[in-house]
Amino acid sequence: MRLKEKVAIVTGAASGIGKSIAEIYGDEGAKVVVADIQEEPREGGKPTHEKINEDGGKAIFVKTDVSSEDDVDELVEKTIEEFGKIDILVNNAGIFHQEKIHESETENWKNLIDVNLNGTYLCTKKVIKHMLDNGIEGDIINISSIAGTVGYAEAPAYCASKGAMTNLTRELAVDYAGEGININTISPGVIKTEMTDDFLSDPDMKAFMEQNTPYKRLGKPEDIAYAAVFLASEESNFINGEDILIDGGWTAK
Repeated sequence: MRLKEKVAIVTGAASGIGKSIAEIYGDEGAKVVVADIQEEPREGGKPTHEKINEDGGKAIFVKTDVSSEDDVDELVEKTIEEFGKIDILVNNAGIFHQEKIHESETENWKNLIDVNLNGTYLCTKKVIKHMLDNGIEGDIINISSIAGTVGYAEAPAYCASKGAMTNLTRELAVDYAGEGININTISPGVIKTEMTDDFLSDPDMKAFMEQNTPYKRLGKPEDIAYAAVFLASEESNFINGEDILIDGGWTAK
């Protein structure tokens, strides 16, 4: 129970990495707010909040488009109304698409930046204000990507959004470390989720990803989730402004 009695918002928690983080947070004693644009997991199965409650935890679902300031305001209000406070925010919601920049649609670029980067901005802005107003020494964890550290072919918007998220983390840590608010990034490598299924369905692409990962396997959502528990726990109090790459050794080459 490393997160006992803490209250956590996890965005994009209906599926994939966010789902795994939310469920493990529930196992560790946190009260969890599952924020997503849809309630049903994209990979099938029970909704995240139902699974947490069935396993003896406490969780609610709040339908949220993180790119909408009104939705984010409602998310924060409902969390406080239900659980009284916010100790942890995990900015996990994100989208991905591939297209070379000279062939790209401007609306695709704007939409991805709006969700991946502006969504992080809005959620962080509202939650930090709540923490400051209530003297909460909390934790904010941004789920970025190794695509924010190295280039990824035909994904200019995604790489730009994740690179910006990673450096935003460093800036925020400088601003709020003195208030006892820890802000860190986790940058996953290739993780097998519903979001990555499209390009991993190509056997050649899957083989390429596996062969270029020194660990010789793709990542699993729980590989990220356990790190997110550590960063939200008392064990990581002196870690701030860091980017933890969890990629099976991809960026070590």
